[in-house]
Amino acid sequence: MDQFARTALLLGQASMERLFAAKVAVFGVGGVGGYCVEALARSGVGRLDLFDDDRICLTNLNRQIIATHKTVGLYKVDVTRERILEIHPGAEVNAYKLFYGPDTADQVDLGSYDYVVDAVDTLTAKLELVCRAEACGAPIISCMGAANKLDASAFCVADVYQTSVCPMARLMRKELRVRGVRALKVVYSREPAMKPLEDGADSCRQHCVCPPGTARTCLKRRQIPASNAFVPAAAGLVLAGEVVRDLTAGAGRRDAGGTPGTASPVEEGRRGGAFTGAAEGGGQWR
Repeated sequence: MDQFARTALLLGQASMERLFAAKVAVFGVGGVGGYCVEALARSGVGRLDLFDDDRICLTNLNRQIIATHKTVGLYKVDVTRERILEIHPGAEVNAYKLFYGPDTADQVDLGSYDYVVDAVDTLTAKLELVCRAEACGAPIISCMGAANKLDASAFCVADVYQTSVCPMARLMRKELRVRGVRALKVVYSREPAMKPLEDGADSCRQHCVCPPGTARTCLKRRQIPASNAFVPAAAGLVLAGEVVRDLTAGAGRRDAGGTPGTASPVEEGRRGGAFTGAAEGGGQWR
C-alpha cells in the first residue's frame, strides 16, 4: 500500500505524478510555513527547498509544528528537513539558512521552481520575492498577516487587490502597484487585528529568550506579535492546499460526481489561480 493512496483517491494518479515531480520553494518555515511544508510533503510533493535563517525559540512552542523543547535553539530549516524526510523519505529536501531580501535574492533562482510560497513576515522580503517571481514567471502565493488574530476560519484566498481589513495586504497593494505588479494570489484574514496585551513582568523585551546567534531577536521588533496554535496553522494549510490544487489543475482530477478528467465548478474558478471580477490592479493570477 502506497503512503499516498488516500490522496490519490481524491486527485488521481496523474495528479500524484505531478506532485512527485514538482519542485517547490518555501520561504519561512515558522508558524505559517512549517504547516505549509508539512502539508506539501504529506501530499506527495517530491522536491522542497526551505529558506529560513532563524533558530527555534522557546516562544515558538505555542504555534510552530517543528518546535519542541528538544529542538529549541536548532535551525528551523534543519529541523524541518529532518521531519519531512521522516514523513516522505523519497522526497528531496534542501535546507538553506538564508534570510531572503534584496541583499540575498541573487543567491536564489526562483525561475527553477514550479511554485514559490511566501510565508515570511517582513514587507521587504515579501516585495522582493513577489517582484522577482513576477520577473521570471514563477507562480507564487503569498501569506498576509497571521499574528494578533483569534479566528482561524477567517482566512480566504483572493487577489491582493481584492483584499480588505488586513494591514499587511494594504501595504502590499500600495507597494506592488508602484512596482507595476498587477496581480498576486494571497491568503489573508478578514478578521481585524487585535492589540497585544503587554505584561511588563513577563515580556520578551524584558526577558528575551531568543537562542544565541539569532540574527533578528525580539528586541529589534517594534511590537512583539501575539499568536496562538491555530491561526498560523490554518493559514499554512490553506497555502498548501492552493499550491496542490494549482500544481494538479487539469491533470485528470475528479469532479464532485466522480467523473475522471474534469474539474468541479469550484475548481474551474480556481484553475491556474484564475479569479473573476475586476481587480483594482487589473490582470489575473498566473
